[in-house]
Amino acid sequence: MADRCGVSGDPLRSDGHDVIDPARTLVALDAFAERIGAAAQRGAPVLLGTGHPHRLLGFYVALADALSAAGCAVLTPAQGRCIDITTRFGLRTYNLDYVRGVALVREPGAPSSGGEPGAHTHSPLPVRTALAAAAEAGGPLPELVIGDHGWVCGAGQLGFEAIGLADTDDPALFVGEAEGVVSVVVPLDDAVRSDYYRPLTRYVLNRACLSQ
Repeated sequence: MADRCGVSGDPLRSDGHDVIDPARTLVALDAFAERIGAAAQRGAPVLLGTGHPHRLLGFYVALADALSAAGCAVLTPAQGRCIDITTRFGLRTYNLDYVRGVALVREPGAPSSGGEPGAHTHSPLPVRTALAAAAEAGGPLPELVIGDHGWVCGAGQLGFEAIGLADTDDPALFVGEAEGVVSVVVPLDDAVRSDYYRPLTRYVLNRACLSQ
């Protein structure tokens, strides 16, 4: 984590604020944009999903819109499928939903439009459900999975190229990157206001040559 994010490398430090090195964020954003630009150039099918919809949905929606405009198929398999996820509060059942091409999970009965953006989850089960449904339907399967939390790790563990965003309290993605399971992880604070990610969105789309 010290190498990937710039946090303290002292194993005895167990409290206090973490610090993300912005230079490392920029390097990772460039690599992230390169993967997206390459997918756009070849018109690759893509799958986008987030376990952090309250903050990051707008970022992924902008990517989905740009990739779709570039000719990529933005996949939406298993729409409405029920998924049982074990949480610290016990077993919870969610429904897989898509907002403008970006997958997320909702509480049963939650409206698919309006003010409720979806539930927070780190589980890999949503992406596994989506990928299994795509395979059962005969494809296409994504050539690139974009997201965070379990969407990235779950896809990478199944052999799909996966890129995403992660905060310092979610080391799994960075471990996956170090092990070669995840292609790119961008270190950033994933809990700030949604509009704070707009400069990152513009930066990625510009670097990927997808600005509209």
